[in-house]
Amino acid sequence: MTTMQRCLTSRTLGLAAAALAALLLVGCATRRPPAPVEERPTAKSPVKPEVAPEAAKAASAPASAPSDTRPATYTVKPGDTLMRIALETGQAWRDIARWNGIDNPNLIEVGQVLRVLPPTSETVATKPVTPSKIETKPLDANGKPPAAAASGAAASASGVAPAVPSRDNDDDVQWAWPAAGPVVAPFDETRNKGLAITGKAGDPVYAAADGRVVYAGSGLRGYGNLVIVKHNATYLTAYAHNQTLLVKEDQVVRKGQKIAEMGSSDADRVQLHFEVRRQGKPVDPSKLLPAR
Repeated sequence: MTTMQRCLTSRTLGLAAAALAALLLVGCATRRPPAPVEERPTAKSPVKPEVAPEAAKAASAPASAPSDTRPATYTVKPGDTLMRIALETGQAWRDIARWNGIDNPNLIEVGQVLRVLPPTSETVATKPVTPSKIETKPLDANGKPPAAAASGAAASASGVAPAVPSRDNDDDVQWAWPAAGPVVAPFDETRNKGLAITGKAGDPVYAAADGRVVYAGSGLRGYGNLVIVKHNATYLTAYAHNQTLLVKEDQVVRKGQKIAEMGSSDADRVQLHFEVRRQGKPVDPSKLLPAR
């Protein structure tokens, strides 16, 4: 390489180094913009989600309860008994006795005003209630309860039978026919408050739905040997004219469980008189029972 070529090469490298140094100085002198600062919510000022006005109203509105159109009180009329008042108001007679501090359910007076809806506090009436003298017995010569009744009572006492399930909607009851015979007298608001179902003496009578027995006896004139089952705060059912009662008061029963045997007590023929009462008012059972 000649001396001229070596000089040119050295000059070229010197210029390149100078240019590179200049570029580095420019880069260092250039300031980058600061990174954006993100504001985060603190514990003192939490971020609240937006709620639509309709949703806010729905959340704040109280849950609707089934409306009860029954009057809170009942005035005793001539011929009334506590059992009949309970049937007409859709309550258990023991509850009415407790709400009114009645010691003897057979001692009520004409004109007496009774509470027939639960009080706001059960402390309104705290007196003990004397058990009714009416006993559940079959109509046989010996007057001994059948084995089925004894086993049913034992099952209830031991807690084998399930408790009546609570429901948000008291109209949602799973119904079943209480007897297998034909209907010979349909529901009529003035002449027949239920269905008349015929059969043979001793034919089984079944609970139409899950519930608790609130009456079992013969103290209600015109009904003979009667069982009343309360299903919830809205519905109860009555099973009249039985020959034998197989359940006792406060016993929990299941839908389809045999609770009595058909008979003709206080009737002119063997039949089951079956009533469904909604808040104490008789309704047509055929509109609730499943199609056969």
